[in-house]
Amino acid sequence: MRIAVTYENGEIFQHFGHTEEFKVYDVENGAVVASEVVSTNGNGHGALAGVLNDLKAEVLICGGIGAGAQMALHSAGIQLFGGVSGSADEAVEKYIAGNLDYNPDVKCDHHGDHHGEGHSCGNHGCGSH
Repeated sequence: MRIAVTYENGEIFQHFGHTEEFKVYDVENGAVVASEVVSTNGNGHGALAGVLNDLKAEVLICGGIGAGAQMALHSAGIQLFGGVSGSADEAVEKYIAGNLDYNPDVKCDHHGDHHGEGHSCGNHGCGSH
């Protein structure tokens, strides 16, 4: 199994569409056997599903994520576990153990009606409100 996590300085990066790196974990027999940090090469939002597909990721653990990216992941057959924060390594260990705390209805909380008020997503990550 291959698990990808939005990644920044050991932590789960909180805005999927702006992540610059994924940490990818290879899991066999219930244990991490290898991991590496991979650049997204400047890709963002829905294009990141293609990056994950190329990496052969089966699972994504992330913080906030918008509906378009969720649909792209679903189309690529990648399972989403969003709304997670904290250490990337610890989240993967919890996922493997079957006790990862995640939000099945995760949303990027600033993708909404307030965009009409001069608010731009490009200025910050999710969850900074």
